[in-house]
Amino acid sequence: MTTTPLPTARHRRTVLAAVFGNLIEQFDWLAFGLFAPMFAGQFFPSADPVSSLLSTFAVFAAGMFCRPVGGILLARFADRRGRKPALMLAIVLMTGGSLLIGLSPTYAQIGVAAPLLLAVARIAQGISAGGEWPSAVTFLMELAPKNRRCRYGSFFAITGAGGVMIASLLGAVLSGVLGSSAMAAYGWRAPFLLGGVFGLLLLVLRSRIGESAVFERDVRAERTRGSLSALLRGHWRSVLLTVVFVAGTTVVSSIWTAVVPAMGQRIAPAGEVYWVVVVCTLASMAVQIPIGMLGDRFGVHPLLAVFGAGCAVLGPFAYLGIGPSPVNLLFSYGSGILFITFLTAAMPTVMAAMYPARLRTIGIGLPHSVTTALFGGVTPWLATYLAGRGASGWFIAGAVVTVLAAWGAAIVAVRRASRPRAEDGGARPIGTTVTTYDTAA
Repeated sequence: MTTTPLPTARHRRTVLAAVFGNLIEQFDWLAFGLFAPMFAGQFFPSADPVSSLLSTFAVFAAGMFCRPVGGILLARFADRRGRKPALMLAIVLMTGGSLLIGLSPTYAQIGVAAPLLLAVARIAQGISAGGEWPSAVTFLMELAPKNRRCRYGSFFAITGAGGVMIASLLGAVLSGVLGSSAMAAYGWRAPFLLGGVFGLLLLVLRSRIGESAVFERDVRAERTRGSLSALLRGHWRSVLLTVVFVAGTTVVSSIWTAVVPAMGQRIAPAGEVYWVVVVCTLASMAVQIPIGMLGDRFGVHPLLAVFGAGCAVLGPFAYLGIGPSPVNLLFSYGSGILFITFLTAAMPTVMAAMYPARLRTIGIGLPHSVTTALFGGVTPWLATYLAGRGASGWFIAGAVVTVLAAWGAAIVAVRRASRPRAEDGGARPIGTTVTTYDTAA
C-alpha cells in the first residue's frame, strides 16, 4: 500500500501562497457587492437609491466583462512562462484595484472622474480575477497528491470562504460601530484598503515560492504550451463542457454571494445581513475539508449530485422566500452556500483534469473567464432589475435550468477526464505519476 509522506514546511508555504490569493479575490469581490448599497450614492448620485445601485452593479459587470482578458492573457502567460510569474502579476493588479477604490474621491469631489476611477479599478480587478483563479487552480492541483485533490480543492474553497467571512465580519462590526450615515460617508473604504494590505503581504509570500514541478518537467519544453489554436483544435469539446459547467456554477455563486446579501440589506435591519453571512460562512468552512475528504474517498460525482439537486430543489424556495427575520435570512442565504460548498470541493479537480499540463491554465482560464464575465456580471443586475418588476420567479427558473445543465456537463467532463487522451500527444494528465508531495515546487 502506497502512503503519502507528510508535507514539508516548504510545501505548506507553497500551498498557502497558492490559496491565499483566492481569499483576497473573494474578499474584494464580495466587499464590492456588500458595500455597494452604501457607496453607490457617492459615485452615482440619484434621488432613487435603486437607480444608484443599478449603476454600481453596472460597474461590477464591467469588471466581470474584463475577466476574459485575464483569462486569456494571464492564463496563457502561466502556460508559457510559468505559474509563479502569472500569480505574481495577478496579485499586483488585484491589490492596485483595491487600493484605488479605497482611496478614490467621490462624485461630489471630482465629478464624473469618480465613477471612471471606480470603473478602472474594477477593470484591473477583473483582469486579475480572470488570471488568478485558473493559475492558482492549476498550480494547486499540480502540487496536490493524486489521492488528496478534493481536499486541496477544499483548502482553496476555505480561503475563498475566509475572504467572504472577513468582508462580512468587517461590515457587521463597522456598521455597528459607525452607523449607517458614517458607513455611507467613509466607512465603506475600510475593506478595500484592508484588501490592499492583504495583497501586499501575499506579493511578498509568492515572491519566495518556487515554480510548479509539473511545469518544469512536462510543460517548459513543449512548443505548443499555452497555444490558443491548439486548445481550440484539439480540446474544443472540453472547452464547451467547461462553459456549460461554469455557467451554472457562476449563476448560483453570484446569486448567493452578491444578490441575496443585497436583497437582505434592503429588507432587514442594518448590519444583520453581515452576521448572517458570517455564521453561514463559518459553517461552510467547518464542513469544507470533510466534504473534500468524501470526494477523495468516493469521487466527485456525489458532490456534484448534491450541488445540482440541492440548488434545483431548494434554491427557488430559498430565493423567493427571503424575508427580514434572522431565521429566514439564515435559510435563504445558508442553503445556497451549503450546496456551493459541495461544488467548491470538486470544481478544481474536475477542471484541472480536463486538460493536459501544457494547455491547462489557458484551458481553464479562457472558458471560465468568458462564461463568468457573461453570467457573473449580468446576474446581479438582472436579478435586481427583474425583482423591481415582480419577475423574480422567472429569474430563478432560468437559474435552475442553468444549474441542471451544468450538472450534466460536469458528469460528462468527469467521464471524459478519466479516459486516456490520445490527442494529447503523450502528455500526462494531472497526477498520473505524481502521487506524493513534490517538494521541488
